[in-house]
Amino acid sequence: MNGHTLRKNLHSGERVYGTAILSPSPVWPRTVAKMGLDFVFIDTEHVPIDRHQLSWMCRAYSALGIAPVVRVPSPDPYSVCMTFDGGAEGVIIPYIESVDQVQEMIAAARLRPLKGERMKKAICDPGSLSRKESDYLENYNRNNAFIVNIESKPAMENLDAILDIDGLDAVLIGPHDLSISLGIPEAYDHPEFNAAVLEIISKARARNVGGGIHYWLNVEQQIAWAKEGANLIINSSDISAFEQTIGRQVEQMREVLGDAL
Repeated sequence: MNGHTLRKNLHSGERVYGTAILSPSPVWPRTVAKMGLDFVFIDTEHVPIDRHQLSWMCRAYSALGIAPVVRVPSPDPYSVCMTFDGGAEGVIIPYIESVDQVQEMIAAARLRPLKGERMKKAICDPGSLSRKESDYLENYNRNNAFIVNIESKPAMENLDAILDIDGLDAVLIGPHDLSISLGIPEAYDHPEFNAAVLEIISKARARNVGGGIHYWLNVEQQIAWAKEGANLIINSSDISAFEQTIGRQVEQMREVLGDAL
């Protein structure tokens, strides 16, 4: 899948499947290619991946038909452009809470490589772009999926206005930060948390915008949210899978062999 198909599926409601890949190991892409994923989520907000490593990761996954979707470190238009220049086919903007933030970030994705005053003018007055310029920029950025993290109460309060912005492909719930903002840290089975997730997903899908959540605790919950309309599915991560699988196996061996801690 490429970024263009990813965008189409997010808007149409078709589910797209991915996982978070945090390791820059060159061994990973070929292994991941066997897993039937549509995209990979590469996080540079919380994970120390440098620009050179990131570009190699993006190019490798893209060559294998897996769309690389990168969360940039902060809501910064220059980071968005730089990430697409490096080979990403989608970006996720962290901790978005306002319409102004989204408009500026979308401009960075949709009007790239325009920056500075020229970009600001195009945001305020799209008619300032000639037909030739508009057609060029639309084609140049057609593969760029644009996704924002919704992970706070202020973001939920402004969600309707955010979803009405043209050019938004999907919203992705950040469960950890959202749970803290709701006053129920890491209580992912709390009714209030589940209600917030369903509200975000339902509002997004009502506007033909993709909606989903990055979740790692159990696949049954991911399935339940998908049945309620979530179609941007990011399940677990390489680190989480390693920890859960290897940890469980070592614990089992210790118990059987009488070496339990």
